[in-house]
Amino acid sequence: MLEMENPDPHGLATQAAEWRRRALRGDRDARGIAHALEVQVRRLRGGSPTAIPDLDTRPLADWQSARPWWKPW
Repeated sequence: MLEMENPDPHGLATQAAEWRRRALRGDRDARGIAHALEVQVRRLRGGSPTAIPDLDTRPLADWQSARPWWKPW
């Protein structure tokens, strides 16, 4: 179920997203596991966690760029 030595970044990202969902549903132990997997994904990919949409748990309004009111397009 939990394979930290798995070198596949996509597989780790999928596992991290699943553990993050469990943590958001209230599983106390899932937060630490999700964090460890996310750290491993960032280490392998070299990017930020927001580059992976499955791991970005912020509200949609926070991660979309804000447009000035005078530019509706």
